[in-house]
Amino acid sequence: MRRGTAPGTDTDPAQWTAVEAIAHMANGDLSAERYAEALLARCASTQSLNAFITLHPEQVREDARACDLARRSGIAPGPLFGLPIPIKDSINTRDYATTGGTPALRHCRPSADAPVVARLRAAGAFVLGKTNLHELSFGWTSENRAYGSVRNPYDPSRIPGGSSGGTAAAVAARLAPLGLAEDTEGSIRVPAALCGIQGFRPTTGRYPTQACIPISPLFDQVGPHARCTADLVLFDAVITGQQPPLGAASLRGLRFGVVRDYWFGDLDPEVERLTDRALEQIQSAGGVLIESQLPELRALIQTTTAIVQNHDLRPALAAYLAAYAPALTCDDVFAAASPDMQTVLRREVLPGGTHFPSEASYARARDQHLPALRRLFRDYFAREGVAAIVFPTTLTPAPRIGVDQELDIGGRRLPFETAIARNIAPGSTAGLPGLVVPIGLSAQGLPVSLEFDAASGTDRQLLALGLALEKLFAALPAPRCSPP
Repeated sequence: MRRGTAPGTDTDPAQWTAVEAIAHMANGDLSAERYAEALLARCASTQSLNAFITLHPEQVREDARACDLARRSGIAPGPLFGLPIPIKDSINTRDYATTGGTPALRHCRPSADAPVVARLRAAGAFVLGKTNLHELSFGWTSENRAYGSVRNPYDPSRIPGGSSGGTAAAVAARLAPLGLAEDTEGSIRVPAALCGIQGFRPTTGRYPTQACIPISPLFDQVGPHARCTADLVLFDAVITGQQPPLGAASLRGLRFGVVRDYWFGDLDPEVERLTDRALEQIQSAGGVLIESQLPELRALIQTTTAIVQNHDLRPALAAYLAAYAPALTCDDVFAAASPDMQTVLRREVLPGGTHFPSEASYARARDQHLPALRRLFRDYFAREGVAAIVFPTTLTPAPRIGVDQELDIGGRRLPFETAIARNIAPGSTAGLPGLVVPIGLSAQGLPVSLEFDAASGTDRQLLALGLALEKLFAALPAPRCSPP
């Protein structure tokens, strides 16, 4: 066995986890350039997924060679040595345009990396292109009319979720083991769920969000996509500087909150079947399910989540443009947006729109309902003593591309937003850390996942829980779109 190789490690570098790949490269078993070439070959063979807006192979090769040269020169490898990381194209990078998936920003070239990217580079990583996304991150499909729709690796006729669909598709299709995404209301967790990978949205504020195209400073949060929890732990350690080793939590006697009055209604039959099976597995491993209700939750979400986002997008975007694209205004960006996005902006974000909030309703959402929601969760965790609330991330597996108004779920017609975003809204609105873990494939071969939301500030405990949970559920097979 070669140094840095774990027993059973696949011989195809594209199948390696980030931890495995870094160990191989840091030990000199494989050069960073050869690893980058393996991932670039994978990218070339899966171009039909449209995971990237910008990918410069020569830049990737140059960065990989620089890593190899540094190692040969005796420079100690960093914790992310030689790792190419796909970056959502709403996060500033000094050597790639940051388009936000919208036409007006096609040539926006920030002069410096966002702080989160700078920390990744300082640890030895570099950028594997900028990934496609839902335009302006304002949606859950990643059907981007300006740059083309991202396709789900498990079924290219279906959406990958959004808004970070390109990053999730890249990680699921083995184009990279670890990717950078961003989540305001589900944009890390929905794509992770629909693409069958893990996604981690930390407690709001745990990772720096400066120099990222915003929606609301109250909710925006960057975070990682990966195929295993160990890679999420590595990412968290690099960004926070919290390096102590983290072991898997013991599930025996650990309490899990099950709140059926909000999170378990109207599930697709396959989601319900796999969820019930997963909950039984948790119990068989010694976990304890604590059934309770949160009758106030629905009203608090309805009076907070969309109101804050719809209000904050314009002023937050204006501040971003002033700092990084001063030649453009919000009006310029909105006027050049794709026709479908212009319709959404007129309805949701522009004054006079049917869903644009009044200043009074926004003030109530920010100053009354949002604090009440945070108290509700704080009291719940203290009262019930649960390590995490567990629920299906979405009500349905990935819908087909083009079906974004209503979905047929178990013979009932549900709004698309309800089916995709109802369950993920509370956690990000309240600022809780959330971890998405795949639990199996539906009868149609589509991924189904559970989300685990924990108390604010308990991120490392949640990641330790993830290390234990992923051992319960069989690893998903690689998506069939990927080359053998």
